[in-house]
Amino acid sequence: MSIVRKVGIDGKEVLFKASAAIPRIYRLKFQRDIYKDLRILEKSIGEGDEERSNLDLFSLEMFENIAYTMAKHADPAIPDDVEEWLDGFNTFSIYQVLPELIKLWGLNVKTDAEAKKNFGQQSGR
Repeated sequence: MSIVRKVGIDGKEVLFKASAAIPRIYRLKFQRDIYKDLRILEKSIGEGDEERSNLDLFSLEMFENIAYTMAKHADPAIPDDVEEWLDGFNTFSIYQVLPELIKLWGLNVKTDAEAKKNFGQQSGR
């Protein structure tokens, strides 16, 4: 099961998709664990206050890679290169987009957990 959401970026509506395939896609493309990276970003961004956040360039790159992965998963027509995709935007605020992606990922994880729980209850009959 997957969840798709539109998020406004630079005046454009961009589709993002979260599903069980995302950790694998992200791992194969970037050789990193999306769960760990999302946790790091969530802590780094804090309450979404730019003054209090402690984001570094590496965190920004992680965010761009996660956003790209979820966007490419939603729309296979997106270029295969992250930089080429990012070139389609004038601005790309991590403080506006990351909280939306974290919510989307959380909904996906919650949906998967509920589906497994319901499946376990049905098979236990």
